Amino acid sequence: MYPEPKFCSACGHPVSQTIPVDDSRLRHVCTNTGCNAVHYINPKMVLGTIPVYGDQIMLCRRAIEPRYGFWTLPAGFMEINESIHQGAARETLEEAGARVRLGPPFTIFDVQRAQQVHMFFRAELLDLDYAAGPESLEVKMFREEDIPWDDLAFMTVSKTLKLFFEDRRAGRFRLHSGDLFDATSWPAEAFHHPG
Repeated sequence: MYPEPKFCSACGHPVSQTIPVDDSRLRHVCTNTGCNAVHYINPKMVLGTIPVYGDQIMLCRRAIEPRYGFWTLPAGFMEINESIHQGAARETLEEAGARVRLGPPFTIFDVQRAQQVHMFFRAELLDLDYAAGPESLEVKMFREEDIPWDDLAFMTVSKTLKLFFEDRRAGRFRLHSGDLFDATSWPAEAFHHPG
């Protein structure tokens, strides 16, 4: 899903796929014998929150592609020099203008089809002072019965919300993890989660 490097970012020479010494996988390696830099392509972390206030959950309607106009939990790519907690709180502030008190991680999904790992934290909204950020058309609070299930942007969001409501009804929350690679009934863009 991510573009493969064609040139070395260290010296500008072409790269080719080969198995480096002391490795067991094909990697993109610089062809310049004076450089030989190895360029790794690793999964990206997507961090988000399940912002709760009373019996309601905050969702954002996307103002960007993919899945423009669909609803999602506030989430996006982790940045360099931030922790997973900082990233989840930052994305919530950027997309929904909302300040939260983070709780524990709730879902961690391998999304191999998009070369990503999605992690959502339980979170408590500190107040109802929120507003749509540049990547959101609107931000709204929903009770469980009002969630727009058919208009959710991403499979990981749908699964996270279903698990959240199941755990809430059971009176206990636990960490959920899994691999969403084998799901084929969703469009390809439902696996991406940039923002």
